[in-house]
Amino acid sequence: MSQAIVYVSLKEGVLDPQGLTIQRALEDLGYRGIKEVRSGKFYRIKLNSQSSQKTRELVSEISNKLLANPVIETFEIEVPK
Repeated sequence: MSQAIVYVSLKEGVLDPQGLTIQRALEDLGYRGIKEVRSGKFYRIKLNSQSSQKTRELVSEISNKLLANPVIETFEIEVPK
């Protein structure tokens, strides 16, 4: 069994209202020097796959088709050893 972690986030230039809300809340709590907060999603996928390359290929296909909106989001895949 293998596992992959997918991080999905908004592309640069796409407004992130949740990130802005968190940034303002941090400033209200007294945290200074925070330039930007960007929010995102995290998925852990466990699957039956023999190689990390096949895992990466399958999870990339899944991410492109379902997990991320390619118009406004980008994703990164991590396949732990």
